[in-house]
Amino acid sequence: MSHEPHGELVPEGGGDAIPLIRATLSIGRRESCDICMRFPNISGLHCELNFRNGYWYIKDLNSTNGVKVNGTRVQEKLLHPKDRLTIGKRHYTINYELPAGQRAKEEVEEDIMAQSLLERAGLERRKKPSPEARSLGFDPADYLLNDDEDD
Repeated sequence: MSHEPHGELVPEGGGDAIPLIRATLSIGRRESCDICMRFPNISGLHCELNFRNGYWYIKDLNSTNGVKVNGTRVQEKLLHPKDRLTIGKRHYTINYELPAGQRAKEEVEEDIMAQSLLERAGLERRKKPSPEARSLGFDPADYLLNDDEDD
């Protein structure tokens, strides 16, 4: 399965979309950057976009004014289609298609974390919480030692 880099950064408020045509793209004020942004609040080498396994990631390269995804400052973050990026004080929306047949990666990771390794290997059945535990939001028995455990 091929994951060719694709997508675009669309500036808020109008302007030409920036095509994302390579797997790694440097963004900054320097002429040598793949995406050159000549604004005073953009660092010489501000951030980097990476395309890995069908997903775009953004990484702040120790810029002065930072990188935000959906309003939250980040060092490195997986990007979902339609996420709002703030680079310096410039706002963009990233548009790209997720790999065919896949959900957003964070959703997949969350599903994996919901099971123990033994459950995923088929060596243990998932425990169903008691009615009392459901009303509390957790099972108090999880915090008690089993009779067959050694001290």
